[in-house]
Amino acid sequence: MKYTADLDGERLDMFLARASALSRSAVKSALEKAGATVNGILRTKSGFELKAGDEVEFTPPVPEKLDVEPADIPLDIVYEDDNFAVINKPQGMVVHQAGSYRKNDTLVNALMSRLSSLSSINGVIRPGIVHRLDKDTSGLIVVAKNDEAHKNLAAQIAAKTARRIYFGLVDGNIREDEGVIDAPIARSRRDRKKMAVDEKGRRAVTHYRVLERYGAYTLVRFELETGRTHQIRVHAAYIHHPIVGDPVYGGSTLIYKGGQLLHAKELHLDNPATGERMVFECDLPPYFVAVLKSVTPRLY
Repeated sequence: MKYTADLDGERLDMFLARASALSRSAVKSALEKAGATVNGILRTKSGFELKAGDEVEFTPPVPEKLDVEPADIPLDIVYEDDNFAVINKPQGMVVHQAGSYRKNDTLVNALMSRLSSLSSINGVIRPGIVHRLDKDTSGLIVVAKNDEAHKNLAAQIAAKTARRIYFGLVDGNIREDEGVIDAPIARSRRDRKKMAVDEKGRRAVTHYRVLERYGAYTLVRFELETGRTHQIRVHAAYIHHPIVGDPVYGGSTLIYKGGQLLHAKELHLDNPATGERMVFECDLPPYFVAVLKSVTPRLY
């Protein structure tokens, strides 16, 4: 496939991941094996810096044979057409197999049973998955049913035209009514299973607005400008208001021990086929509502 670079100084792997909708790890692996040509010259280094106008030719890796099994798991399908679906993922469900997690109870297993097709761009482990939600984060996630839709949806996220809005309950009383957290995120140097704010990390931006104050807790609306791993959880902890139920990043478990109280409540995107702007919303799950009722007399 041929692409034209549009930014000066962008890394080759980042550009190809953005242009092809492959993960950076998949691009890096393909570059190490076969490389890509930039203006006719073979390049195999992921960090090679492009210039705007550079002509890049890259052959995506051939998807392996799918070896993840379908599973008859109930799904809350908020919307579905021939190109994509929006799912309301429950807390506790892993999106796809990764690392040592090889159980067939993931969202992907359920999707394979419930949907007629899934895009192949992310290979055998993550078919259809355009973006992720952490295991214990509930709410809306978009799934591509073919490769063209996948590329379109991934491009919307990369271009920040797709909007992802979350509600989270945090520890403490946030003094400001709203704000922006602009702090780079990288893999933690102390614990490789965690992420952390690090000046050498990738830029991460989260917008927040207070919705309700409960004295010891605050209900907050978060909107992602970027989409780093664990971004909201890391940024909330960074401003000393970690997500309730998230001990990994310092959140309290006094009123809830089932996982972080973070819910992907709204998803705004353009239909890949028609360009129509679509807005999806889902209610807070019952356990989240129950926690709110326990800390305030107001009914939700």
